[in-house]
Amino acid sequence: MLGMTEPLVWTLIGVVAAGMFGTITLISTMFLRTMQNGFDGVRTEMRNEFASVRTEMRNEFANVRTEIGAVHERIDHLDRDVNAIYRHLFGIDRG
Repeated sequence: MLGMTEPLVWTLIGVVAAGMFGTITLISTMFLRTMQNGFDGVRTEMRNEFASVRTEMRNEFANVRTEIGAVHERIDHLDRDVNAIYRHLFGIDRG
């Protein structure tokens, strides 16, 4: 059986520790790169979603403005008609 001396044991411990440290460094670096790419994709997707929501809201607000304009025009016509009826009933336009 082979006997191990104290310097040989410490050398073996150092080699194993260095290998573990290198492996942890390599895995963490790869993980961070993968996560960074993943976050970039999520960031791009979120920007696209916000842009599409912004476009939809602009279109809907434009439609609402158009409908409000139409209602405002109808109210103006109704106001004109009510004034004509009022003047006719009370004889204001007969002067």
